[in-house]
Amino acid sequence: MPAHVLPSQIEIWFQDEARIGQQGTLTRVWALKGTRPRVIRQQQFINSYIFGAVCPTHDKGAALILPIANIASMKKHLEEISECVDVGNHAVVVLDQARWHVSKGLKIPDNLTLLPLPPYSPELNPQENVWLFLRQHYLANRCYEDREEIISACCNAWNQFISQTGRIKNLCSRQWASMSA
Repeated sequence: MPAHVLPSQIEIWFQDEARIGQQGTLTRVWALKGTRPRVIRQQQFINSYIFGAVCPTHDKGAALILPIANIASMKKHLEEISECVDVGNHAVVVLDQARWHVSKGLKIPDNLTLLPLPPYSPELNPQENVWLFLRQHYLANRCYEDREEIISACCNAWNQFISQTGRIKNLCSRQWASMSA
């Protein structure tokens, strides 16, 4: 991180990716007592990835829906995050240690610094809560005809999520990640 950045110019972002596809998530459904509701679950394997990042302090997010999770996809997502950082600010992007996050071939924009979490600690990344929320409210118990339908559902889910003022702040704020802590 550049030495000339003031604490008030630092944005803390949380980043992760989630696979969304035909073998989706099953969630609880409302039903009459004593009944056993049925939910369709596909057996095909078409999927896409939502690369998402949120900044709880500024209640904003950035996402891309991409066909594969790799270094090239991560590079595109970092560029997307970089464009969402306020002019003159610097972002610390907290993420897990997936191989495409820590690759030496990954070009990191100048206004970003990556901060990897300890291995096997998804509970430290609030972006995991976003995936849970999206699956519970928009993406579970669904069937998708093709990749375009998956992409459309992901876009709709993300756009609905970020359009709710205060949702990112309420779901993803952590005292330990606050600049005032």
